[in-house]
Amino acid sequence: MSTINKRVSGEINGDYVLFLIGVRLNRPWKPNWVPVFMAMPRMLRELCEKPELGLMHYRVHFGFRNTMVVQYWRSFEQLTAYAKSREAQHLPAWRAFNKAVGTNGDVGIWHETYKVSAGTYENIYVNMPAYGVGAAGVLHDSTGKRANATARMDA
Repeated sequence: MSTINKRVSGEINGDYVLFLIGVRLNRPWKPNWVPVFMAMPRMLRELCEKPELGLMHYRVHFGFRNTMVVQYWRSFEQLTAYAKSREAQHLPAWRAFNKAVGTNGDVGIWHETYKVSAGTYENIYVNMPAYGVGAAGVLHDSTGKRANATARMDA
């Protein structure tokens, strides 16, 4: 990805959902985290191959014990439909996690879901590739009505 060497801001047309999901290796020496860790790439591949399911963009953030995936979804309804679908990758992965790990404490799983209304967010990217909202939506020059945080929020 090449950098955009100017000030830009991202905008998503309409409302969207910001979904954060992560895994924490509480006992990294136990190998039962490997299937948990390998399930997410399969789900993300499926979602990228089927954009009609609602995922607009994602980015993975790796850490030693913690990994997080930031996801931008078109709607909460599409996110929950994917999570509940018997034809999708998520439900078998969730069942496998509960069978292999459950609540034994070896691996932590978490998620946070935010419904974002149009006009309730702002962002700025300088010397960055398309990133975050800018990668999920459309980038605009941060000039004029997008020159500062207050102006971007009002735009």
